Amino acid sequence: MGYIVESLSDGEEVVTLFHVHWVSYLWPMFYSTLTLGLLFPFALYEILSLRFMEQGLTNKRVIFKRGIISRRTDEMKLRSIETVEIEQGVFGRLLDYGTVVVTGRGISDVVLKNVDDPMLVKRRIESVSNPVD
Repeated sequence: MGYIVESLSDGEEVVTLFHVHWVSYLWPMFYSTLTLGLLFPFALYEILSLRFMEQGLTNKRVIFKRGIISRRTDEMKLRSIETVEIEQGVFGRLLDYGTVVVTGRGISDVVLKNVDDPMLVKRRIESVSNPVD
């Protein structure tokens, strides 16, 4: 059971979990292969970091959790969301991945990195944070 499910409050439900795009796993493997395995420990660390990262949406919060053994989370209540922005480069557009930046009141941002289908992520966050009456 992951952090997002474990941290649910009363009446809170998971709406969706956002997955890291497969291209995120290529860079650690590429650099490890390029250096003939010398960077394998670093590549393994990066792969495990991606594997243990959680990004999701509940009916009350947007959550980004990272850490293999330690844990660091960025969370934002839906009522605090002001904007949801997408950052995509050329390869992101071609392969349909990108970074979604959720900006709220004050100085806090929740950054969902290398998510698969960032436009869908944006629509889901906006549909839950700004429901049509």
